[in-house]
Amino acid sequence: MLLFAAITAMMLGSCFKDEPDNAECDIEKAWIHFDNPLECVWSLNDTIHEDSALVNRDLIVFKVRPGTDCSRLAPLFKLTPGAAIFPQNGSTHDFSDDTITYTVTSQDKEWQRTYRVAVQEQRRTSRDIINYRFEHFDLYEVPNSTAKYYTWHEMLNDKDREEIWASGNGGFRLSNFSARPEEFPTTPLEQGYSGHGVQLVTRKTGPLAQAVNKRIAAGNIFLGSFDQTNALKDAMRATRFGIRFDKKPLSLSGWYKYRSGDVFQNQDGSAVQGKRDAGTIYAVLYRNTDEVGHPVTLYGDDVLTSRYIVAKAVVNNIEATDGWTHFSADFDYRGKDVDYTLLSEFGYNLTIVCSSSIDGAYFQGAIGSTLCVDELTLTCETELAAFSVR
Repeated sequence: MLLFAAITAMMLGSCFKDEPDNAECDIEKAWIHFDNPLECVWSLNDTIHEDSALVNRDLIVFKVRPGTDCSRLAPLFKLTPGAAIFPQNGSTHDFSDDTITYTVTSQDKEWQRTYRVAVQEQRRTSRDIINYRFEHFDLYEVPNSTAKYYTWHEMLNDKDREEIWASGNGGFRLSNFSARPEEFPTTPLEQGYSGHGVQLVTRKTGPLAQAVNKRIAAGNIFLGSFDQTNALKDAMRATRFGIRFDKKPLSLSGWYKYRSGDVFQNQDGSAVQGKRDAGTIYAVLYRNTDEVGHPVTLYGDDVLTSRYIVAKAVVNNIEATDGWTHFSADFDYRGKDVDYTLLSEFGYNLTIVCSSSIDGAYFQGAIGSTLCVDELTLTCETELAAFSVR
């Protein structure tokens, strides 16, 4: 119990220092007030970020309806105790053309962290075929640390980024502080099917994770966010699947390579004779609010079983292959269909998930299992077909 308490205490702040008191400099919550919010945002949930998986990023993005006046907005922030922020909390700024940079300083004045805050119009998706090519990635430098790991994003245009991809790299960093960027579970692949791809490798974790029976970390990448503060304490809740989506997806396709590690092991580290590891690729469409309007997010323990799921596309039989292999899976709506009015107002979330070990969420798999993916394509229903259904 004492060891677990020590591990949990180490995870509570993202600004690390020898002395734990008053050395944190994080934004814990961010929100914007609109006089007529439903005229400005698609959902009231868009006015606030209190999910630590979101505010622990360097870029915090508020999504608004097209045409919203962003010239005089005053974001508010909840900071870690004792911290200060500049520009002033609640001050008014013009977010029409660019991001605003905020600097958070710890109470002891020894640590600082910068955040960029943006307000972006969320427009209806115009494309029926959406491609994810994994060409946009960064080497993320953990604030007030020497640790670095890779992250991925999409580009809306020449300047606006979409921070829609996540991985478990942030959690792996907590278990292995000395790992170099290329030793993390999720890394860029220089020679993808076309241009860059992404490489997912099941890795052995460090001593902290080993002590709580989290002995492996599967390489993964998914549409959603990752809460690294929960990575060792409640790993299932650390993975938060889904981004807002306004199209009816029909199929998921792409290219992969896979090889299994040599020894499959259970969560306690014991080898399972005769069992081979397997990779997994799937997509899920689900309603992002419940019957009374509360937000719904799927996690590691219900991403394939939640009652809010409308459709799934699962790639079966990912087998060992040295060369790039094409895959395609249709979305199974299980006798359901989308509510097109809800769909047009971004009332659904979509996730795409790739992992080097199919049971990696339960910390079971084979060290060295490697799944490479590239050129994912999401094919959606055309606007004409959707109109004919309505």
